[in-house]
Amino acid sequence: MTEAEVRRLVREWYEALDRHDPVEKVAVFLANEGLVMKFPEGTLHGLDDFRGWYDTVINRFFDEVHELKAVDVTPAGPGQADVRVVVNWQARIWDRPAPRSAWLGFDATQTWSVVSEDGAVRIRSYVVDALDPMPGSASL
Repeated sequence: MTEAEVRRLVREWYEALDRHDPVEKVAVFLANEGLVMKFPEGTLHGLDDFRGWYDTVINRFFDEVHELKAVDVTPAGPGQADVRVVVNWQARIWDRPAPRSAWLGFDATQTWSVVSEDGAVRIRSYVVDALDPMPGSASL
């Protein structure tokens, strides 16, 4: 696993999220075994939990844009790496019965663990460490 492969995974992950790709196309970025994802709203274990979470978020958030601010890759053994990601996430959200949608903007600091699985780099753990709101952002 090279640093370039890890950086490509990070970039392609966020591009897929921004496009709201079908879950089957997004799940290929995730490890089949031992997947744990910690979001502010809860912890997911495995691909089935991810599928349920993804269905919820693609039906809640729209006009999403993720802009990478930092990606730091640290080798963690054969076929493994730790990744620190800082990403700016902006989106719109509409909660019934509000008359208008609201803008969301956050800088998210994340810690990932990635592994080589079936010849591809995949996310095994994904932790949102901090979610700092931008001025004027609505609350989640």
